[in-house]
Amino acid sequence: MARFVLWGTYCSNALEKRTPYREEHLSRLKSLKQDGILITLGPTEGSTHVFGIFEAETLSVVQQLVAEDVYWREGIWTAVNVYPWIQAF
Repeated sequence: MARFVLWGTYCSNALEKRTPYREEHLSRLKSLKQDGILITLGPTEGSTHVFGIFEAETLSVVQQLVAEDVYWREGIWTAVNVYPWIQAF
């Protein structure tokens, strides 16, 4: 398994726009965390950016998880980049 870091941006008024999708989003994240795929994910203060760490077999697995997330599908996340990550410590 490899680790991947996610960095992205939120739409303007993200706190309001995410409301109808928040329960679905959080439920899915909880499931990914229980499965050991998601290490952590959340917004920066002010909800302008999203940061996450995943553990998966390949980059494409994480990219597919992002594509399936309701925040991506509904435009709450406006840009997301995923990078292979080497944890030094």
